[in-house]
Amino acid sequence: MSRMSARVLLRFHSAAGPASRRPVHQLASLSQAARLSEKKLRSLLYPFSDLEAHLSRQVDQRRFRLFQPNMEDLERAEKLFIPSPKHHILYSTSAVRADHMPELTQPEVCFIGRSNVGKSSLIRALFSLAPEVEVRVSKTPGHTKKLNFFTVGKAFTLVDMPGYGHRAPKDFVDMVEPYLQERQNLVRTFLLVDGGAGLQKLDLVAMEMCEEFGIPYVLVVTKIDRTRQGALLALLLQLHDFIKDQTSTCFAQPFIVSSVQYSGIHFLRCFIAHVTGNLQLSSKPT
Repeated sequence: MSRMSARVLLRFHSAAGPASRRPVHQLASLSQAARLSEKKLRSLLYPFSDLEAHLSRQVDQRRFRLFQPNMEDLERAEKLFIPSPKHHILYSTSAVRADHMPELTQPEVCFIGRSNVGKSSLIRALFSLAPEVEVRVSKTPGHTKKLNFFTVGKAFTLVDMPGYGHRAPKDFVDMVEPYLQERQNLVRTFLLVDGGAGLQKLDLVAMEMCEEFGIPYVLVVTKIDRTRQGALLALLLQLHDFIKDQTSTCFAQPFIVSSVQYSGIHFLRCFIAHVTGNLQLSSKPT
């Protein structure tokens, strides 16, 4: 299969709805999460900690702690995701072609992944402290075929890419490649992998595209609440070895999240704040 024909297999789906207020999840904020027991709080903030005891002694655990923020870092990052009169968080616009994309200079991150990987649910969880920002989770894969831009004050922009793998727009290559290749303010691409399904053929095609364009990206494993610990640990070890041996622009540490239980959400917010230049860690990773 040629590189271009493989890319055409990547089919994108995403949906952003009109602004409407929704209830804030009880674990969306650190102040609420702090009411949990110490063990449950650590599991929520650092979900990999639940897996550490099952790691072989021969495995170097430091490779899963390259980014290891402390509570102070998480608290400072959370402030970026809370709207205020001087810090507006809102859906900005959508685009299907390069000339439709907004001209923005602030740092930008984008989220891509297969349809039904939980991308929209994850973005909704990240923005849960701004309930007026509505990220609609569609039940019909392929319903929307646009790049949706969300501005977080003057700090950064988050782009919700359509999900690949089902009902792709015919102009997928013309829409996605120019963005990934030419977007000057794109600082990190978040490529989502279904924790239950693992790394799929189309995920590898997406990674190949990031590698070819020299785009810094990071793997985020979703739906960990639906994945057995043994299977999740095996997937993380597989991803780490794959990243080490077959990639050059992928961040070495894969992240794990649950948009249902909010595991890893605060951690991912902190990483986004860090890579967009809005947060310097107060302590070095261990």
